[in-house]
Amino acid sequence: MFELVTAGGWLMLPIIACSIIAFAIIAERLWTLRVKRVIPRQLVAQVWDQAKSKKLDVERLQELRAGSPLGRILAAGLINRNASREIMKEAIEDTGRHVVHELERYINTLGTIAAISPLLGLLGTVIGMIQVFSTITTQGVGNPGALASGISQALITTAAGMVVAIPSLMAYRYFRGKVNMLVIRMEQQALRMVEVLHGQRSRENVIEDAL
Repeated sequence: MFELVTAGGWLMLPIIACSIIAFAIIAERLWTLRVKRVIPRQLVAQVWDQAKSKKLDVERLQELRAGSPLGRILAAGLINRNASREIMKEAIEDTGRHVVHELERYINTLGTIAAISPLLGLLGTVIGMIQVFSTITTQGVGNPGALASGISQALITTAAGMVVAIPSLMAYRYFRGKVNMLVIRMEQQALRMVEVLHGQRSRENVIEDAL
């Protein structure tokens, strides 16, 4: 392995750095974007039970906000639960934008690595071919060892760039799709909570008017 890195020349260093960063991002995002962490099961039902029994005090709202991205969105709506439906939805949407930004953290960096890694490999190819033609110019074609050095550098850097780029691009597309899925599910959960809370308020108002 060390011989391959050495044969690839100095351009192997940024390619290796890209691979390390990409691996770290992929591992971190796989852990962070777990569905059970972002959208805990039965969270909306638990919040509804607490709201119905009037147990949603400041401390519980802070715990809800710190517990998960969905909890943060729900807490933003619950803080404004006594306001109109429009104000409640606006608070949820505003918090949702910040949550989406956090879910997308480092994903653009992963996409950048997927884009530049093959370019670094191509640059290594160009440099290797330049060395080949420079050797031909100075020594002719009678020295296969000198020619093989430049060709080896060209092939190794190209292969290394592709090895980094392919999984990085696959992970980038996967995380993009997963974030979109999580956002849609969180939006559905938050809107359901808004409708339930305002539906309950409407029923209470009808009962009060009847009395």
